[in-house]
Amino acid sequence: MGNDVELGCRCGKIHGVARDLLPRKLNRIVCYCDDCQAYLHYLGRADLFEPHSGTDIVQVAPSAVTFDRGLENIVGLRLVPKGLHRWYANCCKTPLGNTVTPSIPFIGMPMEVFRDAQEAHQRSELFGPVRALSLGKFATDGAPEGSTHVHLGMIAHAARLVLTWKLLRKTWPHPFFNQSTQAPIYPVTILSATERDALRPKCGPNPKDFGTT
Repeated sequence: MGNDVELGCRCGKIHGVARDLLPRKLNRIVCYCDDCQAYLHYLGRADLFEPHSGTDIVQVAPSAVTFDRGLENIVGLRLVPKGLHRWYANCCKTPLGNTVTPSIPFIGMPMEVFRDAQEAHQRSELFGPVRALSLGKFATDGAPEGSTHVHLGMIAHAARLVLTWKLLRKTWPHPFFNQSTQAPIYPVTILSATERDALRPKCGPNPKDFGTT
């Protein structure tokens, strides 16, 4: 058995748990892409950035995650119509998790949502070391060393996890999608072109059309 880790938003209205987490059963990266930057800027949560505007993300199986309080405060965002679903707490703008669709069973959970992992040593104990620094060409104040490489080992590890979760039916129950309809459980907002353009100057360098990274 792995660790059960408490989940919650900054103000405490949303609460949950991620169960049976072990470093070998998850994937941890720091992502510098302009999409992740735009997301936190949209939420007004630039305080959550790692150095160089990175986001420390833990990728877990959907069935490992349960929210048991404050569900009425969960909402979703898509930067573009076919982009990632980015779930957050509407009460205090805490990011909760990023998903594609149920057919790709993973949730990328920003470190802020793990209430027991706010210190660096706690993160390493619970989730292991960062496996890769990703998409450093978008990092601010220069790309961290190793962040512009293609990390084949990390990609292979992530692909194995997703395939395993799919085969072992770890998609359901899903904290963000309805099993019968495959549709989002919570309301989702799609940004307009005007809203995306307003975020672009805050991200960089080399900002692309959002949803392409």
